[in-house]
Amino acid sequence: MRLSRHYLPLALITAFLVFSSFLIFKQTGKPTLFLIGDSTVKNGKGQGDGSLWGWGSYIGGFFKPDLITVENDALGGTSSRTFQTNGLWDGVLAKIKKGDFVMMQFGHNDGSPLDDTARARGTIKGIGPESKTIYNPIKKKQETVYTYGWYLRKYIHDIKAKGAVPIVCSPIPRNPVDAGVVKLADDRYAGWAEEVAKAEQVDFINLNKIIKDKYKLLNAEQINKFFTVKDHTHTNEEGARLNALSVVEGVKDLEKCSLKNYLN
Repeated sequence: MRLSRHYLPLALITAFLVFSSFLIFKQTGKPTLFLIGDSTVKNGKGQGDGSLWGWGSYIGGFFKPDLITVENDALGGTSSRTFQTNGLWDGVLAKIKKGDFVMMQFGHNDGSPLDDTARARGTIKGIGPESKTIYNPIKKKQETVYTYGWYLRKYIHDIKAKGAVPIVCSPIPRNPVDAGVVKLADDRYAGWAEEVAKAEQVDFINLNKIIKDKYKLLNAEQINKFFTVKDHTHTNEEGARLNALSVVEGVKDLEKCSLKNYLN
């Protein structure tokens, strides 16, 4: 049976609306990998100011852009505590949807004092339920501070509640070269991050170990080329690229995590 010419425009309009709806659904259904952390993930605005780069500036190149979006929301100077208490986490959490991934790496700034007048960003050492009420000289008010593990668990629970996938990374190692000698020591925060991830049964990338295993094959001069001359924590472009590749290696080893399906 032929459609009359009066029905053809309606049929075309209907087909166009169905196709448009499919495109919209496809676009909104595209997952996002959110990155949260400190300056070793994103320094400054992520543009290499002072030759300081975080690995989050380069990891996006390892993923298929037509299938997943990589958003680096890390901020230099933050700890697992201040990323939450300064409202940064609320902003990221509002964007997270079901099927997204959130990769976190904190620890470098958590060892700072709880209530110093410069930043007041430290957390209580460990992963237990301990807390301490302090006067925050920056915000000029009382604040209850918890353990490093408590804040990590808060991220994990919030992410799960959104139907997204949390991935915990242990912090990258600092420059292990001391007076020309490579000294690879254990990192307590790396161990605590792993303990929390195992207890919460979420994916964990032992970034600290992956990178240290690379350093074991290098001498002091070679390792120093990955870091800026300003301190022993921040990486330059070469170091950030090495760390980004290390993160990808960790993703590939996550047996049950579908994030690896989006890698190039």
